[in-house]
Amino acid sequence: SYFVTDKVFGWIAALITLGIQFGIFVFFIHAAEANLQDNRTDIQFTWKCPRDTDACDDKVDLTGAGWAIFSVLMVAFLSKDMINGSKLINHSVRITHSFQSRIRYFFGGLCLCW
Repeated sequence: SYFVTDKVFGWIAALITLGIQFGIFVFFIHAAEANLQDNRTDIQFTWKCPRDTDACDDKVDLTGAGWAIFSVLMVAFLSKDMINGSKLINHSVRITHSFQSRIRYFFGGLCLCW
């Protein structure tokens, strides 16, 4: 993590990376707000209601196996960052380091866990 270093370039690189990630996050939040009155929307509705019956069918193709695979992949990819972030936060508690180093370790670990 670049937040652990005391070099200015490392902090600038880390802050720019966080800023870019936040900008992408805001972009996706704005894109997620769909106008359902617009015919250009890419939203696919899963409920099909035929005109000749009173019953509607849910055509969603999400299964328990799909959610299980998604969960395993998310845990596999995010656990590394969570473990390293927790280690940095734990490392920041040690009194043997200077106060400035402890703040850097804590901030770096917090960014990895977030």
